Amino acid sequence: MTGTVGVLLAGGLARRMGGGDKCRLVVGGRTIIERAVACIAPQVGGMVINANGDLARFDDLGLPVVADPVPGHPGPLAGILAGLDWAAGRSAAWVVSVPGDCPFLPHDLVARLHAARAASGAVFACAASGGWTHPVAGLWPVDLREELRAALLAGARKIDAYTRPDRTARAEWPATPVDPFFNVNTPEDLVAANRSVEPAH
Repeated sequence: MTGTVGVLLAGGLARRMGGGDKCRLVVGGRTIIERAVACIAPQVGGMVINANGDLARFDDLGLPVVADPVPGHPGPLAGILAGLDWAAGRSAAWVVSVPGDCPFLPHDLVARLHAARAASGAVFACAASGGWTHPVAGLWPVDLREELRAALLAGARKIDAYTRPDRTARAEWPATPVDPFFNVNTPEDLVAANRSVEPAH
């Protein structure tokens, strides 16, 4: 979609999986990050990975990698800001953020987030499924990046506290037969994800 780029948030460490990059776990013969890039890249005009530490560890994916632009590893909001800064340098108007631990992201994510936001006139949009909102899977206007930077520097950490329900539209997906926002956090989740793999993914 013209004017929209994607940021994949790969900063989460698989602490409950024994450490390492959670996005490198394998589901259905491919890593979660490979599956996410294959799904999201065709929906956007460019894509960047947000990570910290040795950024060269993602060189095999052939995408730019940017670190948090604010200190202290404050969480996903900092990764989103990194994406907004990257997007601003490319004159993009919107960023779609996606988590690095979801192997079944929907192929209509970007279009439906834009449609939900436009229909409601909201500032942001986020995904929802199965009665839960997924604020990390969201649509962000690039022109609010300085507002977000100021909020982070002032101590903001939770995405939904920053975006607020009154400023955010929800785009709903069914959670069956597979929740497109199922995230892998534990060894049991990884087993469940591999059981859920469908040829379409």
